[in-house]
Formats: sequence, structure tokens, C-alpha cells
Amino acid sequence: MSKVAVIYWSGTGNTEALAGFVADGVSEAGGEADVVQVSDFDKASLASYDAFALGCPAMGSEELEYDEFQPFWDDTKGSFGEKKVALFGSYEWAEGEWMDTWKADAADAGVNVVDTLIVYDAPDAEGETQAKALGAKLV
Repeated sequence: MSKVAVIYWSGTGNTEALAGFVADGVSEAGGEADVVQVSDFDKASLASYDAFALGCPAMGSEELEYDEFQPFWDDTKGSFGEKKVALFGSYEWAEGEWMDTWKADAADAGVNVVDTLIVYDAPDAEGETQAKALGAKLV
């Protein structure tokens, strides 16, 4: 059974809701998901997971949240190896450039990104379905 860490930061609850749906998709596909706020995740536990779903909304001028999530990302992006990683988050302005930038940074770091998901504002039924499908890809 695949063990997946769903690690997220959320300011309004939208990305937190997506994290829950991603975890549901992992479980429905036969995996085990641990949903953890980025501030509570211990980098030392990276080795105990088979895959990762990382969630962060667009902040500021289309960037990752800078106080907690960006430092976590900078500290861990070189540690995922060949393990599957999915990136997800919500946005409320612009067109989602922060995800393109994040995905490019992941590629430069050698991260095995299997897919990404961005959802405008709060996830609706379609966003829920997409998030569950994203989680299933990690199993």
C-alpha cells in the first residue's frame, strides 16, 4: 500500500479543502494518506512516504506563501528523489502563473512531478473530482 503525505498551507481554507479531497482520492485508490499542515511536517519523515501531494495557494504577485511554505519547499525540493509528487492549490486572481513557476522550479530541482492542479477560489464539484483524481495518481 502506498503511503502519501498531503502537505499544505491554506489561508482561506480553499487549499485545505483540496488537500482533503486529494487524500480522499488516495484512500479510494487503495493508498494511505496523512494530511499535514506544512508547519507541522517534519522533514525527517520524508523517507517514510512513497509519494507526496504539496498544496499552496497563489499569494502576493503569483508566488508561494513566503513565511512557511516557501522555506519548506526550498529545504525539501532536493529530497524527493524519484518519488511521485503532485502540486496543487487555489487562486483568486490572475491566471495561475504561480503554478507554472512552481512546476518549473520543481523540474529544475529534479522533482518527479506527476501532475498539477489549480482551482479557482473554493473547490466546486469539478474541483473535488479533479483533486481526487490527482490523489489517485499518487498511489
